[in-house]
Amino acid sequence: MEKFQLNILGCGSATCTTQHLQSSQILDIRDNLFMIDCGEGTQLQMRRMHLKFARLNNIFISHLHGDHCFGLLGLLSTLALLGKTGTMTIHIFKEGAEFFKNAIEFFAYDMPFEVKFNVIPNAKALIYEDDAITVTTIPLKHRVPTVGFLFQEKPKKKHINREMCDFHKVPIYKLNDIRNGKDFINNEGKVIPNNILTRPADPSLSYAYCSDTVFSSKVIEAVKGVDWLYHEATYADDKDKTASMRGHSTARQAATVAKEAGVKHLILGHYSSQYMDNTRFRTEAIEVFPDVTLGREGLKLDLTK
Repeated sequence: MEKFQLNILGCGSATCTTQHLQSSQILDIRDNLFMIDCGEGTQLQMRRMHLKFARLNNIFISHLHGDHCFGLLGLLSTLALLGKTGTMTIHIFKEGAEFFKNAIEFFAYDMPFEVKFNVIPNAKALIYEDDAITVTTIPLKHRVPTVGFLFQEKPKKKHINREMCDFHKVPIYKLNDIRNGKDFINNEGKVIPNNILTRPADPSLSYAYCSDTVFSSKVIEAVKGVDWLYHEATYADDKDKTASMRGHSTARQAATVAKEAGVKHLILGHYSSQYMDNTRFRTEAIEVFPDVTLGREGLKLDLTK
């Protein structure tokens, strides 16, 4: 399996504490880093987790509350001091693009790399695609326009059955076609079926990031069947009314989304600073959905398992 790893840099909510930093994650997909949200402390956490700055070329901002984007300008400034080259693309709402463009021109006008802003809609849309993955926005329901992000691997190529390919004398230049599913016709004109020459491809993985949102049936539909779901759980059951009023979810509600959407694994985060012991979030969530991981700073999760 090719690398598909989640690195949690921060999983607290609006107020920084000694226990939690503000929201930020990095997906490492085949050694390419994709940052999701960029709260304060992000660049320091990257160093602590030994994540290579040079491999980061895309940053996705879910919404324009400070705990999800206040670390962005400092990170870009540090990248400039480190001599980053190439392009950094920031996927963000229009108002955020305008604000950070002005801030960059004021504080870091001589950066050695290009900053591009991909303006995203407050609606479902394909906002990024490369040879390996697609990224689609997930509309969320919060106090300001907010989206989540669905990362999906594209279908992978089949594995070559080396022994059978050698037996049927498949030339090297044909192997890529074989991996893509084509049959092989030998020198005698006989068709060798592809399933004899290959083994099944690795499954394509999916990861959904749902930041600040109230419980929503639309979110359930958007994350149907994903392998891994990160869903905010700002409050426990004792603050369910507060959660609704402030545009957030409880751990139990996050677990309900996971259950009704039929996802395989649930990760919780964005904990309120009111709670010193986060184990209660998992305790309440597993009463609804069995496979629950508590997000924490420094956590690395191999999403291929």
